[in-house]
Amino acid sequence: MHEMALAEGVREIVDQAARSNGARRVAAVRVEIGRLAQVEVEALRFAFEVVKRGSAADSARLEIVESEGSAWCMRCSESVVISGRGEPCPKCAHYQLQVTGGDRMRVLEIEID
Repeated sequence: MHEMALAEGVREIVDQAARSNGARRVAAVRVEIGRLAQVEVEALRFAFEVVKRGSAADSARLEIVESEGSAWCMRCSESVVISGRGEPCPKCAHYQLQVTGGDRMRVLEIEID
């Protein structure tokens, strides 16, 4: 389950931000996860609940913003929205797509007290 490693990475980012700003407590962490990022959202929530214990994020709530997946279709030369890898172009049904967005996870905002 790579979500545990991802949650630990988020906690490290949060702890570093708290230290840099002289905060002892973090109220919320907002994370963007693309639909093509291959992250199981509920597993990440569970993992974050485990790894945040004893850290500055101990009582922080995790807010997840999901972003759509997008790709460039080489056949119809258009940017299209896709919900999963391996799907055909929704316009021309061709499978030659280049993913252009929605394949990342990043910390957007950390709310500190």
